Amino acid sequence: MNLKKWLIDFAITFVVALMTTVSVTFLWSLVFHGAGTVDWETSFRFAATFGIVYGLVQPWMKARESRLGR
Repeated sequence: MNLKKWLIDFAITFVVALMTTVSVTFLWSLVFHGAGTVDWETSFRFAATFGIVYGLVQPWMKARESRLGR
């Protein structure tokens, strides 16, 4: 997997994870605390971690899948 493909996959995963986490933290804050605030620190941290882990695991899983003949 080349660097360009990995960066595109990372960016897509990062944006999806960021939007999901922003939505969840906003709704959590709104429902349980009565204030609709977003926890940006948690959102960015989770999105970056998930993007990196997904970017490292996906090529490994594809290689393993092709080796097993699926």
